[in-house]
Amino acid sequence: MIISIRRILFPTDFSEPANEAKQYALSLADRFGAELHLLHVVPLVIPYPDAASPWIMAENEMQRQVEASDRRLASELDSTWSQQHVVIHKAVMGLAVDEILSYAKEQEIDLIVVGTHGHSGLARLLIGSVAEKLVRTASCPVLTVHPKGHQFLIEPKAGEPAGR
Repeated sequence: MIISIRRILFPTDFSEPANEAKQYALSLADRFGAELHLLHVVPLVIPYPDAASPWIMAENEMQRQVEASDRRLASELDSTWSQQHVVIHKAVMGLAVDEILSYAKEQEIDLIVVGTHGHSGLARLLIGSVAEKLVRTASCPVLTVHPKGHQFLIEPKAGEPAGR
């Protein structure tokens, strides 16, 4: 079987686990010569400590959040790496799993690389797990990366220097 990976999606929440997953996404995009799609989903609802306050973000604040996230995505990668690869970034507003799955389908993504916080038990039940839901529902393979997990060493291609 020949594996062809042309488009890799890296959804990020800018956390440390996402940063670990980013290294995998970069290495795999480089290895396969694939486009790298960076996606950040700004949540629609944010919890306020005061129950009398609205839970839905004001429309102008939503737009500011999306624009700020898009700027952050644009600066997320080393400029030298970005110049040598096809990189697409987008920030959207919505529910993380729904938006990631929708984007993956629209862009015909071949692989999703996502970080996991490693929550288990009650914490996972209370806050949910985007990574776990993606694994169960995505139509393409999903690589989950735990920040304290095993780190793979990718052997260089023939003719490449080691340590790439």
